[in-house]
Amino acid sequence: MKKVTVSHRCSDFDSFRAAYVKSLFNVESGANFALTAELPDDTEDWQIGVIVGPSGSGKTSLGSAIWDDVKPWAPRWPKNQPIIDAIGKRLEVKAAAATLSAVGLGSVPSWLRPYQVLSNGEKFRADLARLVCDAPDRAVVDEFSSVVDRQIAKVGALAFGKAWRRTGGRAVLLSCHYDILEWLQPDWWFDTADGSLNRRALRRPKFRLDIYETDWRYWHLFEPHHYLKLPKMIAARNYVGVVNGELVAHLAVSTRPGLVEARACRLVVMPEWQGAGVGLRFLNAVCERWLKGENRFGLTMPMLFHTSHPGLADALRRQPGWTQVSGALHGSRAKGTGLSNATYGGHWRAVQGFRYIGRGSDV
Repeated sequence: MKKVTVSHRCSDFDSFRAAYVKSLFNVESGANFALTAELPDDTEDWQIGVIVGPSGSGKTSLGSAIWDDVKPWAPRWPKNQPIIDAIGKRLEVKAAAATLSAVGLGSVPSWLRPYQVLSNGEKFRADLARLVCDAPDRAVVDEFSSVVDRQIAKVGALAFGKAWRRTGGRAVLLSCHYDILEWLQPDWWFDTADGSLNRRALRRPKFRLDIYETDWRYWHLFEPHHYLKLPKMIAARNYVGVVNGELVAHLAVSTRPGLVEARACRLVVMPEWQGAGVGLRFLNAVCERWLKGENRFGLTMPMLFHTSHPGLADALRRQPGWTQVSGALHGSRAKGTGLSNATYGGHWRAVQGFRYIGRGSDV
């Protein structure tokens, strides 16, 4: 254990208004602030700690005093580069993209924008991705999740916790919100409101994902978050995933000639749920239905799924219910290029094909 002591002092003003407030509220002085906390030190086995409590209770001061040579994380972002160029410069682009997906920023168009034009939720996740890519041995993150809505904060905390533990570093997060604790599952948290240190294991909240078969009526809500702009699949049926009445995920399914197998496409997870593991569970559950013959044809059909999203392709390779069946480069015949006849702006696009073989559904 390490004793961390914070002591601040400023001038004790004696103006008329200051004296009036002192007498009105029976306060002798506002000049002194002191706080002492017993916190785990580097000799103990932990990776994520949280200092939580109301505003003005000393969180930032404690965070700055934990390690003498570590100041709160404050990355500087270039104004003339997309975030995919600004993070993980020592990493391969595939690893940087995978980290963005891992912390819940899976929207490819967002990767192509500079940091200053992102939404608050996207900035929150971009900061986390950059921290995971840099992977310092020790880090302090102030105002963790303070500027985003609570759904993004909770799912973002879950995604960051999983990604950070793979780095092997230690991180102390400072937050005024208690609702992230169960999602983050820290090794310890210190409450500045009552001075208590807590180490008990927290159980991550569960949520029910309901799946409904529908048509294209909800696609306009999901389309802005899909990484490709393509026409709708012919004769497709659509599925949506819903949590407590909120649209969370989308998938379209069509059959191939002969009704021997089906093909899934247009998988989208809403940004506020990216990083929660919803996408693969949703995809697996729909594919499992078709594999069991639970479709409008009443026929057992394996499912094909193609993606050029590197993070999703890697995830499918790790899934026991999937096997890779193809990998091809596609491009467009732009002027002055010798690329093939697709419509992707003159750039190569690596399309990975997978087949669902079962055993992957856990919804």
